[in-house]
Amino acid sequence: MPTLAAGEKLGPYEILAPIGAGGMGEVYRARDTKLKRDVALKVLPDAFARDPGRMARFQREAEVLASLNHPNIAHVYGVEERALVMELVEGQSPKGPMPFDDAWKIALQIADALEYAHDRGVIHRDLKPSNVKVTPDGVVKLLDFGLAKAVRETRDAVSWTRRTRRPSVPIANSI
Repeated sequence: MPTLAAGEKLGPYEILAPIGAGGMGEVYRARDTKLKRDVALKVLPDAFARDPGRMARFQREAEVLASLNHPNIAHVYGVEERALVMELVEGQSPKGPMPFDDAWKIALQIADALEYAHDRGVIHRDLKPSNVKVTPDGVVKLLDFGLAKAVRETRDAVSWTRRTRRPSVPIANSI
């Protein structure tokens, strides 16, 4: 059962309807009353909001998302109290089986978004169909970077990865 009801407000955001729930909180469709647009609000439950570890993870997700600006990654608009304000992505999570050409188009966009994030030292760590949305126009958006990890690779590792086009694997400086 959702914690917030339609019509309730969280800052300038009016809750319209629940979208879903996960390990880090509940997601709602909300109306930004200042900018007159619908957004997605990822709201931490009160019990989580009192937990410094969960708040640190929540803050990390906000910072990671804010650092990524890519057409296939959901944009973060800000933080409000215990909520992450994000782009509302209309669409469905991919479900199979599907024609190869459709799957290929989705996979290419996911790979492009992941490459962009990896090039900036961010690993998603929770990639699954429910964290991917395909808009009615066929644009893929990656969601939920709550488990994302920022890593620092050596310059040699990044250079080796780009030369070989193999998955990013940390390499010891001695190589």
